[in-house]
Amino acid sequence: MSLHVVVAGSSGFLGTHLTAALRERGHSVTALVRRPAGPGESTWNPYADDPAQRLDPGVIAAADVVVNLAGSPTVGNPHSQKWADELLASRVTTTRVLAEAIAGVSSPPAYLAGSGISYYGDHADQLLTESADTRGHATLTEVCRQWEAATTAASVAGARVCLLRTAPVMDRRNAPLKQLAPLFKAGLGGRLGKGSQYMAMISLRDWIGGVIHLAEHPTASGPVNLCCVETPTNAEFTRTLAAAVHRPAFAAVPGGLLKVAGGRMAPELLGSLNVRPQALLDAGYAFLDPEVGSVIETGLAAR
Repeated sequence: MSLHVVVAGSSGFLGTHLTAALRERGHSVTALVRRPAGPGESTWNPYADDPAQRLDPGVIAAADVVVNLAGSPTVGNPHSQKWADELLASRVTTTRVLAEAIAGVSSPPAYLAGSGISYYGDHADQLLTESADTRGHATLTEVCRQWEAATTAASVAGARVCLLRTAPVMDRRNAPLKQLAPLFKAGLGGRLGKGSQYMAMISLRDWIGGVIHLAEHPTASGPVNLCCVETPTNAEFTRTLAAAVHRPAFAAVPGGLLKVAGGRMAPELLGSLNVRPQALLDAGYAFLDPEVGSVIETGLAAR
């Protein structure tokens, strides 16, 4: 069955690859853009004061699925309040505008709304499925809570909503592997702090496959962990990446230094998220890269 999918954030790394994969599977895609629209595009301005200027409601009414990946870059200056404010506002605003547009049509499309695995906060070694609670006040954890809450209008209107709790996507063209691979190839890689913290991740092909699976399976709804099946510790990731590039990795960055240098992002480096993609597994998705070795191998081989 061919779907009509509307994608916000289609020009980003994930959006570009998702849009291409959807079209390869025979689905039609309308990309929401912040410039004059070309073929297969529709202009939107989620920040417009006038609601009528934010989005063409006809685009949403014609959709089977709406995917929101819009938001300012996560990579930035973690000591900057402006960066933190933009990180939050860009995600909450775009999510809310689309949720309200979905709620405003007679037959609401499904809403696959971006979120992050940081929603859970540090849980040490506790195994986390989608039913786990959210803890702490780390910057990205707070962002994810408000990000997900911004979907409320769509849920109340009866739309099928999936919250895409995305782990870092390991691909040599994208952070963090884009920065880590050259460092490890130079023999400068090492664990972060004690290295015992669990480090969530997913390959690009499983992220794309998982999202498309959710779009194509109308029974899936609620929070969805987009992560590999077996989450490694930071030490396991370090050993695996070092072996993959045939270099030693004896270094270790002290936790105290990371807390100072990492600023608001330090909890993401030292916190522990032993997550499992139970919702995707229950929905019948078969992972291509279920553990750290295959995630890294696939990520380094990306073209």
